[in-house]
Amino acid sequence: MREVAYEDIVNAVKNMIITTATNLPDDTLEYLKKAYEKEKSEVAKEVIKQLLENAKIAREEKRPLCQDTGLAVFFVKVGQDVKVVGGLLKDAINEGTELGYKEGYLRASTCECFSRANLKDTVGYNLPAIIHFDIVEGDKIEIEYAAKGGGSENVSRAKVLPPAAGKEGVIEFVKEVISDAGGNPCPPITVGVGIGGTFEKAAINSKHALFRDLGTKNPDPELAELEEKILEEINKLGIGAMGMGGTQTALAVHIEASPCHIASLPVSVNVQCHSSRHTHITI
Repeated sequence: MREVAYEDIVNAVKNMIITTATNLPDDTLEYLKKAYEKEKSEVAKEVIKQLLENAKIAREEKRPLCQDTGLAVFFVKVGQDVKVVGGLLKDAINEGTELGYKEGYLRASTCECFSRANLKDTVGYNLPAIIHFDIVEGDKIEIEYAAKGGGSENVSRAKVLPPAAGKEGVIEFVKEVISDAGGNPCPPITVGVGIGGTFEKAAINSKHALFRDLGTKNPDPELAELEEKILEEINKLGIGAMGMGGTQTALAVHIEASPCHIASLPVSVNVQCHSSRHTHITI
């Protein structure tokens, strides 16, 4: 049984958050540059140029990429042969999250649902983190992190379609969600689509799909083809960068699918803004 110190996890999570807040991932940066080259609208092209300049300034001056520093979302794979010594893994991730947001001078965004009272002085600074755990083989801990802003989360949706809706029903639902969203999620966006499972499984899959590196192919050829088709349809909508009109509304569509009940076809669409702050580490 391999042992990992509680404090090592705290420090690793803290550093992930601070670094990711100011450094746009290489995959997103590369795809924004490609979008700039492909864009046919001069107005949208200028907007993407400004987004790239913003990313450059954020990286060089160590300033947050966006004033909405998001909620901390984690997908954590825990090897069954690893043990955290000195405390609980969940507590270490939450402590690292709080330190990362505090020491990185990042906005605390969690609040009580109805009073809207900020929880920084009661539950903790930008706590609790949203954590999805999975137990896997091995003796390592893999942590995927993303800062999920409110603007893109607010336009995300889930729906259970009848099985007869099939692929065309999925395509039309995704188009409807993105069309209704317009410029609100700050495009060019990344679109995560969860298909199958149950209502909540589809939603989790659509969120996790956003963590996949841009440019990677879906290992299932049928889903890879569907991703390309949906991306093409979204970019025909003409929403463009920051809703200014154009051909580059989405950078990529990523699908995660699970088996579902014979009587249902759950579909979820989770949207990420152009400032797709995500990273992962293995401990």
